Amino acid sequence: MTELCLYGIKACDTMKKARSWLDAQGLSYRFHDYKAAGIDRASLEQWCDEHGWDKVLNRAGTTFRKLADEQKADLDQARAIELMLAQPSMIKRPLLDLGERTLLGFKPELYAAALA
Repeated sequence: MTELCLYGIKACDTMKKARSWLDAQGLSYRFHDYKAAGIDRASLEQWCDEHGWDKVLNRAGTTFRKLADEQKADLDQARAIELMLAQPSMIKRPLLDLGERTLLGFKPELYAAALA
């Protein structure tokens, strides 16, 4: 199996749950912190192609809600990617890279099934 990589930010409660779950299963993974390391366009494009930009862009978060209305209007994949590159905390988290595919968000049963 390819090395797992968990993308997100340290302070997020859902991230903490995902990390605790992975640790409890004894799974090794690399943690990529958006706040510290940023994110590259190619990864975002791949995730948007896989899940849909509307799922990858976290509209429920404070960072997105604080945007001016004109920044939130008429969004498409290209504009959503620009927003997420500028402010990675707008990327839904966690995102677990399994190598051949990714899991978006954290649900213990989905992680268990994917990693069985």
